[in-house]
Amino acid sequence: MAEIESNTSVTVQEWQGWGSISPVPSIVNQVILDLNLLEKEIVSPMTFGSNHGKLSGEFKVYEDKKHRAKYACLSNSEEKLQFFSARQIACRLLGSRGYLCQKCWLPLEDCMCSRVTVCPLWHGVRIWLYMHPKDFLRQNNTGKLLWQVFGVEAASLCLYGIAEHENMMWNELNQAGRNKVWCLYPNKNAETESVKDSVGCSENLRRLAAPGNKYDTMHFILIDGTWSNSGAMFRRLQDRAKSEWGKELGCISLNTGASLMHKLRPQPSWDRTCTAAAAIGLLYELQLITELSSFGLDKQAEAIENALEVLLEALTARRLRMGRSVSRRERHSTDIC
Repeated sequence: MAEIESNTSVTVQEWQGWGSISPVPSIVNQVILDLNLLEKEIVSPMTFGSNHGKLSGEFKVYEDKKHRAKYACLSNSEEKLQFFSARQIACRLLGSRGYLCQKCWLPLEDCMCSRVTVCPLWHGVRIWLYMHPKDFLRQNNTGKLLWQVFGVEAASLCLYGIAEHENMMWNELNQAGRNKVWCLYPNKNAETESVKDSVGCSENLRRLAAPGNKYDTMHFILIDGTWSNSGAMFRRLQDRAKSEWGKELGCISLNTGASLMHKLRPQPSWDRTCTAAAAIGLLYELQLITELSSFGLDKQAEAIENALEVLLEALTARRLRMGRSVSRRERHSTDIC
């Protein structure tokens, strides 16, 4: 079990080192403060289990009772979601200090950062990683590769249930306007279009691709979480879209194959893929649109493909070193990653 040194807050530098462009969410710092106060109250050290994201030992027993009581006292579902998300994130932050690399989210001894090649993303595309708190700092998460390669301004993290993050994203989406925002989500119950049909029919496409235009941007939201959680995340996006615009988000479906990560993180079906592979498919399909074919989107897709290969190699090497299998059984409810 890992024992951490108490700290009553997370600095902006530390928080943004994990991939965020926002200030530290106040609710996350409040949860961390509460954890440290409890540690002093019961005179028991805060410890984390082998995955470094979940509390363990005697401290866990006391904290579990306290957080359940607080959760029960919250007056509505929105407050409950925000508290749940903040607690997940706070525990993962504290448990990962000194254990995970802030850039690649792998244990320090397995850091892959030196093998990842940075590549600028064309300014006409911005990607939002709408991530579930349970996928935050997860070692085999692939969404993190997007800002490792493209940078945090081009591929931005938005944590589900964290109001500051969600408001930050929606401020940007509102400035762009609904006709320049799409969500990638393979939901049979949602009306979806191909990349070419949705983006290619945009009235602003020619202006977007015009030489010297650095102000118009297409925004794409990628849902990054388990399939069991993605439905609630998608509904939250659509509810916010209807509140902001009176209409739901436009949805895009991709013609992607199986991801390289399928071997380590099997999907419920072969038509579902990991977050990085979804981004790769998006960029390749954008490249096929005549007006966008000169912006090197295929090369930018290849950069993510290469990073995904590096991640797979790093995870495989770690599993072998620890004597674990490098393949996992198929499961019906697994991850978008």
